[in-house]
Amino acid sequence: MGDVLKTEQLTKIYGDTAAVDKVSLTVREGDIYGFVGKNGAGKTTFIRMVLGLAKPTSGSFSMMDGMEISQARKRTGSLVEAPAIYGNMTAEENVRLMCMVLGADMKTVPEILERVGLSNTGRKKAKNFSLGMKQRLGIALALAGDPDFLMLDEPINGLDPTGIVEIRELLLDLRNKYNKTIFISSHLLGELEKMVTRYGIISKGRLIEEITAEELSEKCGKRTRIKTDSPEKALKLIKALLKTENVETDEKNNILIADPIKNIGELTNELFKNNIVVSGISEIESSAESYFIKRMEEN
Repeated sequence: MGDVLKTEQLTKIYGDTAAVDKVSLTVREGDIYGFVGKNGAGKTTFIRMVLGLAKPTSGSFSMMDGMEISQARKRTGSLVEAPAIYGNMTAEENVRLMCMVLGADMKTVPEILERVGLSNTGRKKAKNFSLGMKQRLGIALALAGDPDFLMLDEPINGLDPTGIVEIRELLLDLRNKYNKTIFISSHLLGELEKMVTRYGIISKGRLIEEITAEELSEKCGKRTRIKTDSPEKALKLIKALLKTENVETDEKNNILIADPIKNIGELTNELFKNNIVVSGISEIESSAESYFIKRMEEN
């Protein structure tokens, strides 16, 4: 399997508002794909269209390398908004019921509970679970039927730090040990950075950028920041001197250089020779969160 999900100009309009606006993205086999956006950006609406819970206004999508959609959805587990849990039932009873609905093998129930860390909850009712336990039970329900693809909508939202770590380790385990491809939406950017392989950044219904974890790491690494009185002139000169395009200006017109500089003194001397005054030099390291926020605000 190559592309687990591929959308083309997928759009959902409510009244005069495009909740999802011509989104084209690709989730590949083995991805933990982070769908990043603020609350109200269109993340849940996008997921609901893929799962058949909302009808697209226009555009198209394919799943599992072109498998018939109804069959592909049977190979997809999901957790959308709040988990559909029966509070008066135990974890085991909830998962057994889901397996019954899906026609899945009941013998898989103990293994599913073991995977999500709920094998020792006994007769405890789900209504008495912590929020983190409820989220893990929601993921257990998504795993009923042994799907290849998981679509999880904000599974770490509202959790305390311990709960977030537990869910993160669970998702990494599902990908690395059980070969699940995972699509996870969230606005908690710092946590996604610790597990995601590829990102899609959405803002006001529009996909701003798709970027791999490696590409993001390169963009957010250490940089040299130079303050000058002539940023445009300095930018052109520095690109020529260092023979690189990895130079840009920030919102305050400081020069940001991503490549390592062998001799900063020689560089500043060249700037002075060209009548460019350097008023400050410093090393900075930007975060993935600041990168995401900047890209979302550009839309």
